Amino acid sequence: MVSPFVKRYLLALDRYKWPSLATLLGILGISAVVAVQPPPPPLYRAEGVLVQNAPVVALTTTGTEVQQRGQGIISEEFLLADVLLQQVSQELERQGISMDPETLRYRTTVKLEGEENLVQRVTVTFRGADAEQTQLTLSLMFEAMVELSRVTNRARIGAIVTALDERLPAVEADLRAAEQALETYDRTEGPAIQSALDGSLLGAISGGQQQQRQNQIALAGLDSQIQSLQQQLGLTPGQAFTASALSADPIIAQLRSQILESETQLKLLSATLRESHPTIQDLRQNLAAYNALLAERAQEVIGGQDLAALPSVSEVRQNSSLDPARAALANQLVTLSAQRAALASQQQVLSQSDGQLRQQYSSLPNKQLERNRLAQQVALNQALYDQIQAKRIDAQAAEAETASSLTVAQPPTTTLQADPPTSPIVVMAVGGLLGIVAAGAVAFLLDLLDSTARTPEDLQGILTDQDVPVLGLVPALAATSSQGWPILYQPQTPDLEIYERLRSSLRRAGSLSEAGTPPRVVLVVSSRSGEGKTTSAFNLGIAAARAGRRTLIVEADLRQPSCGHRLGIKLSPAAISAPLHYYAGRQQEPIQLAPWVENLYLAPSPGPQPHPAAILESSEMGQFLTDARARFDLVLIDAPPLGNSNDALLLGAASDGLLLVTRPGYTDKAVLEALLEQLLENEDLPLLGAIVNATDRTTISSATIPPTDSAAVTPAPQPMVRSIDF
Repeated sequence: MVSPFVKRYLLALDRYKWPSLATLLGILGISAVVAVQPPPPPLYRAEGVLVQNAPVVALTTTGTEVQQRGQGIISEEFLLADVLLQQVSQELERQGISMDPETLRYRTTVKLEGEENLVQRVTVTFRGADAEQTQLTLSLMFEAMVELSRVTNRARIGAIVTALDERLPAVEADLRAAEQALETYDRTEGPAIQSALDGSLLGAISGGQQQQRQNQIALAGLDSQIQSLQQQLGLTPGQAFTASALSADPIIAQLRSQILESETQLKLLSATLRESHPTIQDLRQNLAAYNALLAERAQEVIGGQDLAALPSVSEVRQNSSLDPARAALANQLVTLSAQRAALASQQQVLSQSDGQLRQQYSSLPNKQLERNRLAQQVALNQALYDQIQAKRIDAQAAEAETASSLTVAQPPTTTLQADPPTSPIVVMAVGGLLGIVAAGAVAFLLDLLDSTARTPEDLQGILTDQDVPVLGLVPALAATSSQGWPILYQPQTPDLEIYERLRSSLRRAGSLSEAGTPPRVVLVVSSRSGEGKTTSAFNLGIAAARAGRRTLIVEADLRQPSCGHRLGIKLSPAAISAPLHYYAGRQQEPIQLAPWVENLYLAPSPGPQPHPAAILESSEMGQFLTDARARFDLVLIDAPPLGNSNDALLLGAASDGLLLVTRPGYTDKAVLEALLEQLLENEDLPLLGAIVNATDRTTISSATIPPTDSAAVTPAPQPMVRSIDF
């Protein structure tokens, strides 16, 4: 059995034989033109070798690095640069040889040998028609290649010097800025860091702490003495100061004496004299004056600081009456209080100083780190500056010893390149072989661009992918009439058995559907015209009628004329003018008996009609199909192609299922896939299966054919139906 691919390829060759033949003849023509060409003129070949140039003595590092990099950039583009070819062309022009740079590039071949990014050997070949010119040209190219490498190395060194000169001012400025920053930092933070380094800061902290401890001991002793004196005098240090000051003032002492004298006289005279007596009045006035003077003098003595503690003159008199011993104790208390205040102030200053010293000591690591960072920055900038200066001096020295990265290892030598002549027979044979391959490729490519399904296997693959059962493979039928119609009238026709199996498969497909019963009304459709839909409907109806089934074929394609003449049935002209009356049976009975096949009836199409959809949706058509379902065992509706219109779907409600007809060479793959997707989404109209027409008989014999339903060929009891008038 031939594989589907080979079969499709053979069909493509047959279909596109003229483009393939044109391709074959075109290539053969080109081969003939090449075969009759005269032999080429003699060709000379000059060849030489360049290798790496390793200088004996290298005094500078930059020169060695540049030379190594120059070896790394050697490539075919570098050796055949435009500037090099231009120089060689000009030199040849001066010597009387005219050759443009593009010709030089075309005739020159460069072969690089060596490791990756490191060329160790360069073989240069030049082809020409004259031996001397070829030798001279390659020699000039060798000189130009060596000189170009040297100039490139020198330019690279010059670029290095220029780059270093451009970089040096900025690096020097960074170095000076870093040095200035370090100098400024040393001026401000240097003493603190130095004091920490030599131990003076720790000594100051330790001395301050010792002084604080001594002051605390002294304060404890002073507090004890002050507390003892306060208990003895019953006075606070402030009160003791006030009492000591008042007691030591002579004016206050005199005023106290006068007040005492006046009070004594007033007390003595009060016993004998009335209060209104002038003497009593004078004494009281004097006493009041003395008290006022005493208060004023007390304010002058103590400076008004303790007036709030002396609300009356009596307290002033009492505080100013210290005896010498108590006055000495009061003075001692005041002295000790002053000493304590001085020590407390000193202690506070020492505490603040200790905090400052400790803070300075705690920030010392950060200051040291900052100084180290600044010093490191200076060192880095200094190192970079020194490195650039050294590199600059080395590069300037390298300019004097610049050398090429290439040297001539083998001078150019010229030989005659003799190519054996090509036989015209060989050229034609190769051309013929290429033509055959190209012709086959053209046919294959054109077949790939064609979306039509060309083989039954293509159609079966699409149907299988969509889970659509293939009910039968029908071969290409020969014409059985003088008009060329493949209608199987004769009962002993061998191909009728294929349609009998198709009818059996159709009954079984209906039994496996959701309805569970064999279909009585089947809608026969296709994707386009020419796929054999009408022929399949007629032959399937004939097979059913031969099996004893009362079968009706309804021509529902109202866009086309009737094909009833294929079965010997003629349509009345009145049916075309009044199709609704025709289907209602008012003018003529639409159902007619086929004269050549028993049990076969046909309802011819009154087409073509201008508005077929309106007729198919009419109540007359609906009633006609309802009556047909009741009167016949099988009704086959030959519907219009679905690719042209949706008329067939209008009859879906009156049918039990749909039978799809396909044909290799006619059915379009994309149209078929879209149609199957649309039909499978329609749950109201089940797709019973598909037929593949025009299949090779070898394919049918090798395919698995569903077994024939034995009950299908046994005539069933005829239902009681009304008679049909013809």
